[in-house]
Amino acid sequence: MKDIQKNKPVREIDINMVGVKNLKAPLVVIDKKNKCQETVGSINIFVNLPRHYRGTHISRFIEVLNRYTKKTLTVEVLDKLTLEILRILEAEKSRIEIEFPYFILKSSPISKKKSLLDYQCKIIRIANRNIKEIEHIIQVEVPITTVCPCSKAISKYGAHNQRGYVTVSMKLNKFFWIEEVIDIIEEEASCDIYPLLKREDEKYVTEKAYENPKFAEDIVRDVSYRLEQDKRIDWFKVECENQESVHNHNVYAKIENRLPD
Repeated sequence: MKDIQKNKPVREIDINMVGVKNLKAPLVVIDKKNKCQETVGSINIFVNLPRHYRGTHISRFIEVLNRYTKKTLTVEVLDKLTLEILRILEAEKSRIEIEFPYFILKSSPISKKKSLLDYQCKIIRIANRNIKEIEHIIQVEVPITTVCPCSKAISKYGAHNQRGYVTVSMKLNKFFWIEEVIDIIEEEASCDIYPLLKREDEKYVTEKAYENPKFAEDIVRDVSYRLEQDKRIDWFKVECENQESVHNHNVYAKIENRLPD
């Protein structure tokens, strides 16, 4: 049968990325406490396409991925998947993005009731045929509570508070647990979020947050300071977005930093 994809295109222009997006698949990811956990991933897989090819072979992306959906996605397995995409698609560059909910069994602070809390995570792998090392990026989004320091300082009663989301993206040179990222972010929030609270827990989190007010600016600085101390990180980005309770808009802050060798 004719392979139309290998025909020359009318416009001979290199394409940076071509592939599949939002492909849903069952996955097994590594878990610090339980060794692994099952989840569902939304997957993007891309390669470059030289100017002399009209199209890529979409079916090959799916065929390669199908060989990995039952494997635990360790660093080694992710490396192998990224390189296999590079080889099978005969490309110079490949990029894989795997986004998934990651669940942690979390105990409420006083009553110790346990319930699952989900965190949105993303793993990105980038391979280049001319570069030996594979680029490894992880992204973790953590829900938090923030209390406004200004509101507390000027108000006779209480202070406005809201849910915020801190997203940390990191380029790594060594392995980093998702749980480690979550711990850093939650420790720097006014208070962390819990899926289940009894009355004594609600009292605790309300008072803890009130005694630890922080702007979005404070949070990105505090999280960034912690990340700067870690030699496993080559580059990071910290974002905080607060869903304001007294406004119809959100508040946003970001720090991006490349660490020295």
